[in-house]
Amino acid sequence: MKFLLFLSLGLLNLLPIHADFNAVATVGMIADIVREVAGDRAEVEGMIGEGVDPHLYKPTRRDVVMLSKADIIFYNGLMLEGKMGDVLVRMARKGKPVYAVTEEILDQGDYVITDEENHFDPHVWMDVQGWMRAVSVVEKALSAYDPEGADVYSSNANDYRGKLEALDAYAKRVIGSIPESQRVLVTAHDAFGYLGRAYGLEVRGIQGLSTESEAGVQDIETLISFLIENKIPAVFVESSVADKNVRALVEGAKAKGHDLKIGGELFSDAMGPTGSYEGTYIGMIDHNVTTIASALGGEVDHGGMQQKLHHEH
Repeated sequence: MKFLLFLSLGLLNLLPIHADFNAVATVGMIADIVREVAGDRAEVEGMIGEGVDPHLYKPTRRDVVMLSKADIIFYNGLMLEGKMGDVLVRMARKGKPVYAVTEEILDQGDYVITDEENHFDPHVWMDVQGWMRAVSVVEKALSAYDPEGADVYSSNANDYRGKLEALDAYAKRVIGSIPESQRVLVTAHDAFGYLGRAYGLEVRGIQGLSTESEAGVQDIETLISFLIENKIPAVFVESSVADKNVRALVEGAKAKGHDLKIGGELFSDAMGPTGSYEGTYIGMIDHNVTTIASALGGEVDHGGMQQKLHHEH
């Protein structure tokens, strides 16, 4: 009996011991990074789900409880979670480790895009190379919190960066295949500036960097004239933003004799459904660049980079 007890204890010592801690991320794109880097050493929860606009999101009592129970918290920063700022500050003051994944990006000098009023553009995940810096922030933060897992986090982060390099190369190839005169991306709000800069698209959003800004009739009329003059074939709606302004562009262009189509739905501030390929960061960007390139006359791989996309336009 003693032999069996010692044997079972010895086997337990050989089993991998995983850190039992809980990480919470404000948006899905960050939660996905944390899951990739943490592996099975942490339970990762995302606060804001699919199709929800983080610019307008107000934390619920459930969210505050989730943050209070978290061992470590990750958020975007650059004012993406504007209405959540006070709660995050309160958590940090209580001594909880709270990290903005864009902190290394801010150290890059003029990398961060700003609008006319000097507001930061928070949509950094649209540039895969830029988002890779967020992976480094997560890796360092998890290693500081759980030093025993540092080698695991380093290995997982390196593997994930390799996948992101492949995604970046695919995005450059398919966007680069769009005829030069049609490399114009028009969407509901100005969430694609980093994507445009990284991959060579002129980007125009009907609303500003935040969906809190309103588009005026004159803005829409100006954009309709631009689309007609440049013979742009398609504009795009977003999964987390109302489509009424985009549809107004289509109707306005049609009234003036220009056949303008909705080229598809893009993921801007939220990813696709949980459990789907589009519900991962890689799937989100693959879907976006494949949809954009296909609608604007480019050449794309059937089913996207990994042949996993559910819908092509």
